[in-house]
Amino acid sequence: MLRAFTFAAILGLSLVSPLVTTAPADEPAAAAKSDAKKPTREELYKKFEESMTGVKLVGQFTVVGKNTPPAKEEYAILSCKKMPDGDFWLLQARIKYGTNDVTVPLPIEIKWAESTPVITLDNFTIPGLGTFNSRVLFDGNTYAGTWSHGKVGGHLFGTIEKITDKSPAEKPATEKPSSEK
Repeated sequence: MLRAFTFAAILGLSLVSPLVTTAPADEPAAAAKSDAKKPTREELYKKFEESMTGVKLVGQFTVVGKNTPPAKEEYAILSCKKMPDGDFWLLQARIKYGTNDVTVPLPIEIKWAESTPVITLDNFTIPGLGTFNSRVLFDGNTYAGTWSHGKVGGHLFGTIEKITDKSPAEKPATEKPSSEK
């Protein structure tokens, strides 16, 4: 008992009263949160379709091993629809990558971590652009993840913005531009 008392005294604790006499202030909030109704898979799908249709992913990407600031990137997602089989979604996307500017339908695998959608690309070929691996998660109006293209890879992050008008920059591309952006 003397050792326990000495150790408790060093820590400034008392052996006569319990360490915690009342519940933490945030305990009722935590209990209420756990009692809240979790959305169904169908509700999550509907919300994701709505939040990812007619949007731009505006952000930056890095290249691992290069000592350069992040580069700007932007992708337009014109539509997003759950496909009937498995974890696949059809995204009609406009991709500007190097000298390419294409609008393509992409059957993308999207896995769910609880209520968080995660794009999951494994050796995914985009015609005219190449083969990619990627993990990109969406949280509210933000996204973040990793990417690789051959031996090059890095990180990406940004915000999701609704497309508000159909200016030429937002309309689907009909041909490749003659010079790099």
